[in-house]
Amino acid sequence: MRKLIVPVLVGLSAMTLLTGCIGLSIGGGTTSKPVTATVGQQLMDLQKAKDTGAITDAEYQAQKTKILNEK
Repeated sequence: MRKLIVPVLVGLSAMTLLTGCIGLSIGGGTTSKPVTATVGQQLMDLQKAKDTGAITDAEYQAQKTKILNEK
């Protein structure tokens, strides 16, 4: 009985490790699309950047026009 404990533990450990590795590489799950911000969210982020001084008013206006013309 004692002779079986070590091989059984080694076997279980190997199966656990291999199953995790194979599961990660094969997966077969769903693929996710990259998340894109809505126009409203982009404009809010742009306004926040302007309010904090990260961009100038001219840069804000240029980016705002670009965002609004993309859609």
